[in-house]
Amino acid sequence: MLPENVTAVVARNEIWSGHSATEPYEVGWAREAIIFVRALKQPQGHQPEAVVELSPDGIHWVPEGTTLAMPKAKDAVSFARILHFGNWLRLRAKYDEGAETTILVTIHLKA
Repeated sequence: MLPENVTAVVARNEIWSGHSATEPYEVGWAREAIIFVRALKQPQGHQPEAVVELSPDGIHWVPEGTTLAMPKAKDAVSFARILHFGNWLRLRAKYDEGAETTILVTIHLKA
């Protein structure tokens, strides 16, 4: 039997600056996840580390412990593998003033 796989787009063509986060995504059925981030335009300014967060309810968030470097060039891709998580995942980043990037964020899940 083939494992179930799902790709969820949680941020598409969004400009991230200041405090930014993806939409929460319910992942409790999955056993593993990979989050991919691609810069759709040339990023401006210093690109921060993004933090994977998890939640029991999709409202209250805590850092999971995994981080990833936001892409530093157009079409560059960053990713993070996550194995132990609760029912909800999201990605969050805090940008310095004047810094931003236009991104595509996808969560790839396997049952």
